[in-house]
Amino acid sequence: MKKEIHPVYHGQSKVVCSCGDKFTVGSVLPEINVEVCSSCHPFFTGEEKTLDQGGRVERFKKRQAATKK
Repeated sequence: MKKEIHPVYHGQSKVVCSCGDKFTVGSVLPEINVEVCSSCHPFFTGEEKTLDQGGRVERFKKRQAATKK
């Protein structure tokens, strides 16, 4: 195996989210800044955020309700 080609592994890398949450992970970077984490992502928090463009959401929900009948 070649020497000195592998990056340095940091076992306690700091991760800082834009929401203010901080945690540690193992990474080759000493500090990681992210925009979305599991504390603020809509999938994990259960908050649904939809952008309605031209009534697409209503039309989809109407079609979905019609198929259930």
